[in-house]
This record gives sequence, C-alpha cells and structure tokens, in this order.
Amino acid sequence: MTIADCRILQLPKISDVRGNLTFIEGGNHIPFDIARVYFLYDIPGGADRGSHAHRKLHQLMISTSGSFDVILDDGMEKKQFHLNRSFQGLYISPMTWRYLDNFSSGAVCTVLASEVYDESDYIRDYNVFLSEVESR
Repeated sequence: MTIADCRILQLPKISDVRGNLTFIEGGNHIPFDIARVYFLYDIPGGADRGSHAHRKLHQLMISTSGSFDVILDDGMEKKQFHLNRSFQGLYISPMTWRYLDNFSSGAVCTVLASEVYDESDYIRDYNVFLSEVESR
C-alpha cells in the first residue's frame, strides 16, 4: 500500500438544531471492521504522538475535539493532513509511518483500529520501516 491509499473519509452527519450526530459502521463507512477503539487526550502543549508504523493494522483517525496535524510517510512520499472536524476521518493503511503534532488545547484524537493491540505489529524505528518498505 502507498500513501495514495490514505485519505480523508466523509462520515455520515445528521444535523439537528439540538446538535449534530455522526456515526461509523465498520465495513460500511470505513474499509475495515473495528476491533479496537482508543483515545489520545490531555496532550501537553508542544507534545507529539505517533512516530511509528504498523505492518497490518488499518486505522481511522478522527479529531473528536479540537485539532491536530498528521504527517504520513510511505517511505517514498510524505503528506500532511489537518484534522479538525468530527465528521471526517483520516484512513491510514498498513505500512504507513505516522507522526502527530500541533495539538490544540483540549484536542481529542479518536482512533478506530482493525486489530486488537499487538506489539509485534508496530515498527518504532524509522530505518527499520524504510528497510521493510524496500523489501516489499
């Protein structure tokens, strides 16, 4: 997979004068079934997150509050996304290095993942990532 597979997905948005509602159905609104959901929050000013890739995990990253930037890298090309809408999610394919920064105050990043946590799926060293990309 390449960075071209990573993209912003528009999620259903039901507007109402009492507030909006967005929902996500695995395999319907996103290209995988959901096995795990986690949240990044209370991120100190100036902190960054990510700096890793996954061998087989698919993810959808959503800014459920505030905003942040996501820099994606497939070993050949880099692309930056600014997430700040709860009805948009960034689909991240396997073998994509990700780096998150520029978190606004009160930002919450919700992540939907295709697999349960598995440390062996992580690539935490960028040079190892590049080596694995080249060997594919």
